[in-house]
Amino acid sequence: MSPIAGRRRVVSRAALSSAGFALALVVLAPYVVMVCTALKPEAELRITPPRLLPLESRLGNFLDVLGDPSFRGWLRASLVVALTSTAIVVLAATPAAYYTARHRFPGRSAFLLLVLVTQMFSPTALVVGLYRQFFELGLVDTYAALIVTNAAFNLAFAVWILRAFFATIPREIEEAAAVDGCGRLRTLARVVLPLSLPAIVTAVIFAFIAAWNEYIVALTLMTDPARKPLTVGITSYVTAYVQHWNYLFAASVLAIVPVVVLFALIERHLVGGLTAGSVK
Repeated sequence: MSPIAGRRRVVSRAALSSAGFALALVVLAPYVVMVCTALKPEAELRITPPRLLPLESRLGNFLDVLGDPSFRGWLRASLVVALTSTAIVVLAATPAAYYTARHRFPGRSAFLLLVLVTQMFSPTALVVGLYRQFFELGLVDTYAALIVTNAAFNLAFAVWILRAFFATIPREIEEAAAVDGCGRLRTLARVVLPLSLPAIVTAVIFAFIAAWNEYIVALTLMTDPARKPLTVGITSYVTAYVQHWNYLFAASVLAIVPVVVLFALIERHLVGGLTAGSVK
């Protein structure tokens, strides 16, 4: 390699590293502001002009939020809704994706197209119809309404990602299991699902995060303060009459923790699931 080419490579790597570092700063900046505000005492929030870094850090803000019975109720509601809707998505998407990947039947293309079309509708555009439907069923202000809505809107992505992965698994593996005496369900449980763990993990984390972060439908359907999920409940820290910005940001930081923990636990499987179906 010539010296000029070597210098160009060094310069290009330095430029790429600098661009990546700058992008990381832009992405992390809101979180830095959030953490700094969460650490400020109440008196510092009224200082003008406002400061980024607190003069005196107060970790007690996090303890105050954790000790708030309302916050614990919102956290419990979010966990119930997110975990239940994620379980429904995985349980419903797995057999549907497996069957469409392994069998050709009349209407298969139309079914897959219909699944894809459902991804084009935002819950925000359908929120009025959803409210009216759940009102007629007597499900307004219930966890069931949020669970069903989140499961319905996350099901399409799970079906597509799982179907793409199932299609890459050689049929010979299943035929060998059948020769050994495994039935269809046993082959799915003992052979196909373990091989499909990256795709299942991807479906789980995306469904969980989508349900955990959902706001518009929860704001519309849940009016009981004790049953609101975290995304809606924490806004009560800042209203027209009270402004506890430090508590709001402390609660926001705590709300990130379950997602970060889940991602850290299954991150090693995520990359394989995201590239499912990209290579045949």
